[in-house]
Amino acid sequence: MEVKTSLLDNMIGVGDMVLLEPLSEESFINNLKKRFDHSEIYTYIGSVVVSINPYRSLPIYSPEKVEEYRNRNFYELSPHIFALSDEAYRSLRDQDKDQCILITGESGAGKTEASKLVMSYVAAVCGKGAEVNQVKEQLLQSNPVLEAFGNAKTVRNDNSSRFGKYMDIEFDFKGDPLGGVISNYLLEKSRVVKQPRGERNFHIFYQILSGATEDMLNKLKLQRDFSRYNYLSLDSSRVNGVDDAVNFRTVRVRESMAQLNPRHMTQNCKASILHFQEWELKEICELTGIDQSVLERAFSFRTLEAKQEKVSTTLNVAQAYYARDALAKNLYSRLFSWLVTRINESIKAQTKVRKKVMGVLDIYGFEIFEDNSFEQFIINYCNEKLQQIFIELTLKEEQEEYIREDIEWTHIEYFNNAIICDLIENNQTGILAMLDEECLRPGTVTDDTFLEKLNQVCATHQHFESRMSKCSRFLNDTSLPHSCFRIQHYAGKVMYQVEGFVDKNNDLLYRDLSQAMWKANHSLIKALFPEGNPAKINLKRPPTAGSQFKASVATLMKNLQTKNPNYIRCIKPNDKKAAHIFSDALVCHQVRYLGLLENVRVRRAGYAFRQPYELCLERYKMLCKQTWPHWRGPARAGVEVLFNELEIPVEEYSYGRSKIFIRNPRTLFKLEDLRKQRLEDLATLIQKIYRGWKYRTRFLLMKKSQIVIASWYRRYKIKSSSIVVQSYIRGWKVSLTSLSSKCLGFCSLRLIKSEDVMQKYFLEMKSKMPSLSPIDKNWPARPYLFLDSTHKELKRIFHLWRCKKYRDQFTDQQKLIYEEKLEASELFKDKKALYPASVGQPFHGAYLEISKNPKYKKLKDAVEEKIIIAEVVNKINRANGKCASRIFLLTKNNVLLADQKSGHIKSEVPLGDVTKVSMSSQNDGFFAVHLKEGSGAAGKGDFLFSSDHLIEMATKLYRTTLSQTKQKLNIEISDEYAIFLSFLKGCVLPCSRLSDGKNCFPGPSQLCKTQAASSLELCSQLDFVISC
Repeated sequence: MEVKTSLLDNMIGVGDMVLLEPLSEESFINNLKKRFDHSEIYTYIGSVVVSINPYRSLPIYSPEKVEEYRNRNFYELSPHIFALSDEAYRSLRDQDKDQCILITGESGAGKTEASKLVMSYVAAVCGKGAEVNQVKEQLLQSNPVLEAFGNAKTVRNDNSSRFGKYMDIEFDFKGDPLGGVISNYLLEKSRVVKQPRGERNFHIFYQILSGATEDMLNKLKLQRDFSRYNYLSLDSSRVNGVDDAVNFRTVRVRESMAQLNPRHMTQNCKASILHFQEWELKEICELTGIDQSVLERAFSFRTLEAKQEKVSTTLNVAQAYYARDALAKNLYSRLFSWLVTRINESIKAQTKVRKKVMGVLDIYGFEIFEDNSFEQFIINYCNEKLQQIFIELTLKEEQEEYIREDIEWTHIEYFNNAIICDLIENNQTGILAMLDEECLRPGTVTDDTFLEKLNQVCATHQHFESRMSKCSRFLNDTSLPHSCFRIQHYAGKVMYQVEGFVDKNNDLLYRDLSQAMWKANHSLIKALFPEGNPAKINLKRPPTAGSQFKASVATLMKNLQTKNPNYIRCIKPNDKKAAHIFSDALVCHQVRYLGLLENVRVRRAGYAFRQPYELCLERYKMLCKQTWPHWRGPARAGVEVLFNELEIPVEEYSYGRSKIFIRNPRTLFKLEDLRKQRLEDLATLIQKIYRGWKYRTRFLLMKKSQIVIASWYRRYKIKSSSIVVQSYIRGWKVSLTSLSSKCLGFCSLRLIKSEDVMQKYFLEMKSKMPSLSPIDKNWPARPYLFLDSTHKELKRIFHLWRCKKYRDQFTDQQKLIYEEKLEASELFKDKKALYPASVGQPFHGAYLEISKNPKYKKLKDAVEEKIIIAEVVNKINRANGKCASRIFLLTKNNVLLADQKSGHIKSEVPLGDVTKVSMSSQNDGFFAVHLKEGSGAAGKGDFLFSSDHLIEMATKLYRTTLSQTKQKLNIEISDEYAIFLSFLKGCVLPCSRLSDGKNCFPGPSQLCKTQAASSLELCSQLDFVISC
């Protein structure tokens, strides 16, 4: 049998949350924690992978692991991100289904690392070849470049992605990669000019200052000192464990591998951004090739145009600072978009054949900070849309599988967050629409006017809260400041500060600045600001940031709905970015806003577990004799036989077209427990057979070796003997030549005579053979002395043969009798003087025909067991020493004493309470039956009997006790033995002889009681005394 592993084997906790029992938020968190403590960072929710960031390296991503998960069933091995990647890739390659892998989670949860692992796995398992390897290399090398430009250190993550990335990897019909397309969403460009405390600007700025050569820094007019540049955060400019200089050199190499031509001089753009903060216009103009006067005027004046009229206004200090920061942000944002475009040009498919697509979405997770602004609002809106499509596609997938398997579909109740999405994106009353309307209307527009408009339009919405709302239920909520509003997202309530909403949504860059940048001699900068071309002046207001992002999200959702989704939900275990720490409260918060518990409930609404018939039969076939070890029919028929044999209730499972559906996790765990027990039994059986084979093989080898050794030994002995014989023969020949012919004739005559003697001996033995009776001791006399040993051996062999012939004639009853006689011989021969007289007496046992005598009908009815002995004995009364006749009955389990006249049972003693039988070595029939101390029958003391069949009774009592209790009954033969009587605390019973030296056998009438001496005396022939 081929043994396969499964996520059910050697589970730590529960590998699939769908099987968690009972299901609650507490048990969900505890299961994640238990697995995390054992370095099991992946857990399934059906086909969804939950990943917990371990904050340390684990040996689970080696090439050996890649091969282990390659072409394996999703549930065949323990949970892993490779299993989901392999499932998605095989579905794309074999079933021609476009795939998308959605990776979500908050900052620091490991989304970027998860996307890298997915791409590295797909690159490892797809085809080989020079061209294919080049495409794979370009796809993989684009990641470090994008991370340098789009990632930054935050308080939650040292390498946080500050943009959303969606990458379509294109494959041919064989599953080999052809190229890819990257889409980026909402780069956090405000980070270029301002970072929260404890965070850094984008990595690339620190890398260029740390890793660039002195010659490059001189050309860029830069210095290594971070403190010279206010755009760079100083309190966290260094990151533990990160070498910015090494990373810069890596980025330079990866840029060349990704075919990013260095002649574009992206460094000039990055250096210019750093110079903006210090108003170093001379250095900026030298780097960009812009006339300094043009740039100075662009920062000092703003030109407004309306219908061929131009109005120029002077900028105040605040407006100049705003223009500088806006230009820095726009320059970096456009540089990043240009970089993505260049990467797309280098990795795009070169052929026009039909392509299969696998999308990987790595996008910011739901964010709740102390101060939440426009960026968090946009990010959380995106997550609302992703949650909506997640629920829809999950339900759709469940429904499609039930329909495909012909299983009845049950409607599932779930929270639909469409009402929250509508609150944000509705074209008339949505928050984004209100924000755009405020940005476009004439007059004074501030963040406060925007909040007032929200209070008017959204006041009655159940998911919107504001201190200024007309709804009275919020008027007393002092936790909500006046300049904020709160939205009840699917992940919880988030409070947003309206400050900066209008400006960030406008994302306004003065036309004068665009035109100044277009006049640069630097080709890249000129290309980044095409709207500055006077020949292409467009007076139409550019779209707001909110509307652009809304359109991008709509396009993304439309793209995702055309593909088969695969989900990776990333969770951050703690805020300290430390290994081995699991914060229950933090994880619980993420579980709630990711909707994981609701996802489990959706998956379990129908059937908790499903498995193809072939895999189910292969895993559990050992539980049924009909399916073990091989089932010859269809797999479904085998599963039906198996479940019927195990008597599993029919409501606990359903048969689909290709799968068995199990409703309750308890049923699956019951199957697993039965399988585990059965595997232990099979392992024991295999061990037993193996040990038998091993020792038999060893025995046969030893036997063969013994034969070889014996043959060589015999050969040696024969050779030695032949040498001796040869020496004698040679001597004989020598002596023979010296002998006379008379001597030779005499020897020949003697040999002939010896043969005649042997022949005569055996013929006489044939005619003188004794009878076949084993007790016949006659044997013919030995005729010759030299035949003495032969004569004795023949006598022994003949006796054994006739004994066997005699025994073969016995019936089973006779064998039993002789076995009892043999037992009596071993117990009493040469020990009890009475024994020789009993040898010739057959053991009848039932001396009283109780079944035939109507007098004993009552006794017969009272005894249900088979009677082994029924005999009248004389019992010495333990109270007064008098004799009384009693019927002694021995059954399989008890010794019974009954009245001889009435047949009424007087005493009943279990065989287990009989400890010993004592008797003298003389020719008397007295014996004592000793009882276990503390037993019910021992209350009046031991029994003292006299019987004419003592040997038979003691033998049968011994054999019956041994058969029932598996313990040998002690038979004590001594002229003195102790008995216990109720009226005497302890006594010794000695036996004496008559004056003529002959043994006596006292009768019952010879016993009397002597009151004065307080003892029993044996009068007349035997002086029998019991002295206290």
